[in-house]
Amino acid sequence: MWFPEFDNPLWPLLAQVSRPSRYSGSEWRFPVSHAVSRASSAVSSGGKNEEGAPLKVCLAFPDVYEIGMSYYGFQILSPFLAGLPHVLVDRAYCPWVDMERLLREHSLPLTSVERSLPLADFDVVGFTLQHELCCTNVLTMLDLAGIPLRSEARGDGHPIVMAGGPGAFVPEPVAPFFDLFCVGEGEAVFPGLLALLRETRGQKRHERLAQCRAVPGVYVPGVYAPGEDPGSGVSGPAVRRQFVRSFGDAYLPDSMIVPSVGIVHDRAALEIFRGCSRGCRFCQAGMTNRPVRERAPEAVTESILNLIRRTGWEEVGLLSLASCDYSAIGRVIDDLAPRLTEKHAHLSLPSLRMDGFSVDLADRLRAVRRGGLTFAPEAGTQRLRDVINKGIDEDSISACLNEVFSKGWDRVKLYFMMGLPTETEEDLRGIVRLARDAVKLARRHNRRRASVSVSVAGFVPKAHTPFQWERQNTVEELREKGRFLKSQILGKGGAPLDRNLSLKYHDPEQSFLEGVLARGNRGTADAIERAWRKGARFDGWSETFNLSRWLEAFEACGLDPADCTRERAETERLPWDHIDVGVTRAFLWSERCAAYGARLTPDCRVRCAGCGIDCPGPPGPWALEPSGV
Repeated sequence: MWFPEFDNPLWPLLAQVSRPSRYSGSEWRFPVSHAVSRASSAVSSGGKNEEGAPLKVCLAFPDVYEIGMSYYGFQILSPFLAGLPHVLVDRAYCPWVDMERLLREHSLPLTSVERSLPLADFDVVGFTLQHELCCTNVLTMLDLAGIPLRSEARGDGHPIVMAGGPGAFVPEPVAPFFDLFCVGEGEAVFPGLLALLRETRGQKRHERLAQCRAVPGVYVPGVYAPGEDPGSGVSGPAVRRQFVRSFGDAYLPDSMIVPSVGIVHDRAALEIFRGCSRGCRFCQAGMTNRPVRERAPEAVTESILNLIRRTGWEEVGLLSLASCDYSAIGRVIDDLAPRLTEKHAHLSLPSLRMDGFSVDLADRLRAVRRGGLTFAPEAGTQRLRDVINKGIDEDSISACLNEVFSKGWDRVKLYFMMGLPTETEEDLRGIVRLARDAVKLARRHNRRRASVSVSVAGFVPKAHTPFQWERQNTVEELREKGRFLKSQILGKGGAPLDRNLSLKYHDPEQSFLEGVLARGNRGTADAIERAWRKGARFDGWSETFNLSRWLEAFEACGLDPADCTRERAETERLPWDHIDVGVTRAFLWSERCAAYGARLTPDCRVRCAGCGIDCPGPPGPWALEPSGV
């Protein structure tokens, strides 16, 4: 086990907070490289800008430790950056509200996990924006670090504050808080950017940021002027998303950081491919992560065995947007099964299609039975599934559920959305019907203790998707739809009509705020800061979320949140138009038109849809094999 080299200033406070293990810093970590060893010596001996000193980079995740440690991106970026010349890398997470209060009471700065360095002492603080409701946590971390919230207020001695992740594709609502954004995959953007930042240390801040514009995939908001129309985007050349063209060349970690406490996804993980070819029209990740790039099955097998051996985890999750679409999935499972059995370890598939092939794979992964199976029909009727291009039909759903219960599973979770474009009451009734049919199938197979859990989220139109022009349902509309589903499944008194069937639906107020922040412009930042100053924290957590703070902030800033959630015209300039993810606007509009005609677009591995992405070609020769080989 690797113990911190420096005293942790938080240790005296741990008895006063919930879950003190979030801050203990004790982890199993991959071996420290020579570059990091040199960096540690330099940190001990001199200041941030000492000539020859490493560039100190802190990867910051704006949520609590157990959430951030489940984020696979840090497991890739930490060792990847540590392997770059003259780079020191560390991590930081957002403290829960009780620790934030204590840090302020004791005038202690937010520090990094591994070396207990104040964030203000780093050259670069890089945030990952995984979802819209984490933005106030970014401000909490900056403020606790003593770093000015806004880029324009930072001087030459402050770190460069950057952001990446899905939030970088819609940067304007948080643009004033960041010096720059990395648009695309970190392995493609970071080497050139960090080399430039190290070379330009000692220069004026504005000069360094101006030079960063030349790095492909880097967006510097300070040199882009907002448009005259407050609802529009910004003026300036488009910033194109960067990605690793061959996944065989992508960084592949041979170990992972293992926390000494339980986390949300408490297992080793391996990304088997990137991108998705399905073309679901609501899915931002499916559009912004194109094209599909697979890892060779031999590399997958070797890496999984290394992870089990070096981390001690007994489970490995195979990660991707749709793991069952990995063309060599059957071969990998068959190759690994006997070797993992010897090590008392197993694989898990976080995402399953609703078809017999997926169920067969799950049946071969024995440990899946402990948690049941999860599927996402998304919509309750065939018409609406065609609208969103889900690509599964009624027969496939019935056959899949029938196979699930015939093979002995007792628990099934079904994910749906409400508020989708063109949705009617009949589509909502379809959700109820599908759920009840699942229970009937379970009983037909004598699964008397079977449970079918229905989870429904409010649809939020996202940028860079065919539905980016759509109007989002209001809070009251979503609440009324949730009540309707509740009355159909739970009854008017809230008591279950069927003990085998349960329902949960997402808070419509959180969905509303997510929609505002998902399609806002640069002026939205004023409301974000005001809401934060009013106490907004951890807005993705139901126990801390309070919409009234946000409504007061919008009113005080003179912003109408409905302007962000309204329908947009085809020709209207959108606040994210200067971010080029590779998928053309013309393709997205054509897909919107196809949605209103309930026309399907084939999987792009079957036929190119002409989305505009410059595909590097087939992922590899193994990708031509039939699924399951």
